[in-house]
Amino acid sequence: MEKTATFDRLLKIMDDLREKCPWDKKQTIQTLRQLTIEETYELADAITDEDWKSIKEELGDIMLHMVFYAKIASEQQQFDINDVINGVCEKLIRRHPHIYGDVKAETEEQVKQNWEKLKLKEGKKSVLSGVPQSLPALVKAMRLQEKAKQTGFEWDNTQQVWDKVKEEIGELEEVANTGNKDAIEDEFGDVMFSLVNYSRFLEIDAENALERTNKKFQRRFQAMEQLALDKGQTLNDLSLVEMDALWNQVKATEK
Repeated sequence: MEKTATFDRLLKIMDDLREKCPWDKKQTIQTLRQLTIEETYELADAITDEDWKSIKEELGDIMLHMVFYAKIASEQQQFDINDVINGVCEKLIRRHPHIYGDVKAETEEQVKQNWEKLKLKEGKKSVLSGVPQSLPALVKAMRLQEKAKQTGFEWDNTQQVWDKVKEEIGELEEVANTGNKDAIEDEFGDVMFSLVNYSRFLEIDAENALERTNKKFQRRFQAMEQLALDKGQTLNDLSLVEMDALWNQVKATEK
């Protein structure tokens, strides 16, 4: 099969690099770790931009890293790539009894609930234990909420969640001018957590939404800088009113 032959080609290249390339020979799972994180963020950027060419390239880079880790593991006599692939295949079969067994699951939510129950049976002590501690806070908030939802710990409707957002904003307003940084940070975190919850009910990705706004701000700010440069100025030369006028000019060109 073409797919099998292509994967075998990647494995052979990995063998060659590990044997012959000074840089590749030197790598360990520790040295690769940060590079893998960077590659994952690059894939996330490409997905946000819906840049399919870059998505294809970044998927290739991440696949290379997975093969690299498995190669190092095989050298350490821990496991090899076949163990990795067979392991995930067995897990998928085990966690999809509605496909490979006699369990009924007609909806997406039933599938998720069954998934969490199966993980508890496999030895996990909490439905939240599968959420990595090193996840970015916004992503972690969404994952924690999604996990908790599978136990039934969830609001009934979107309006309830929005009411909670307003309640948390009110509590933040109450402490905002007290000078108590710890209390302010605590209430600010509650507002963000409730907004992430609201995003789930709106069926949008809070992390992606914020990143889109980051990119939009960066694009508009840099356009402002260019408009100022075209007039022989920098933004530091302008008043806030003048910068606001440039901002509105940039916004108008995007419509």
